[in-house]
Amino acid sequence: MKRLVGCLVAGVVLAGLMGSPASATELGGSGQATLGRAGLGQLTGLVADRIEVGDLVAASKFGTDKPIDDPAREQVVLDQARASAIQLGIDPEETVVFFRDQVEASKVVQRGLFARWTAHPDEAPTTRPDLNEIRATLDRLTTDLLQALRSTTYVRHAGLRCAVDLTTSSILTVAEHRLDHLHTQAFRGAVADVCR
Repeated sequence: MKRLVGCLVAGVVLAGLMGSPASATELGGSGQATLGRAGLGQLTGLVADRIEVGDLVAASKFGTDKPIDDPAREQVVLDQARASAIQLGIDPEETVVFFRDQVEASKVVQRGLFARWTAHPDEAPTTRPDLNEIRATLDRLTTDLLQALRSTTYVRHAGLRCAVDLTTSSILTVAEHRLDHLHTQAFRGAVADVCR
């Protein structure tokens, strides 16, 4: 099943990269998760929102001694996700896997942007966002993602139905958020373990 989902989501990469910016506008994209969506749409929208915050994280760290990998902070995020999952009555192990994927996706974005900015200094950010403010945004997204995981428990365990729903939702999300190749790659990793 995981291989099938991987193949289907790989199609998202092609669909997202082939879509024109106009197509995202036609879909009514706003750059934020659509809360009224059925199925996995809300979840994939929130995943994309979190990936986009990775740009701010990268900008806050670029040119400083702050590392991309922060095992202590990552463990705090995973421990909090596990505790929240238990409180919400959702599988804590699945939740930790999901949030580990989110952390890794953010690092894909950060590494990609670091490489781009190092190769093209004129594209590097000229201001440094406050990492504490960014973490507050990430904390809010974590709460929303946990609620979305809870509300999609049935769909995420529905085998082929989940794979089809994830593919459809992912294609729409990539288009709505106008994710470029780097962010689409990160998105693909972030949704890899959505279907169980």
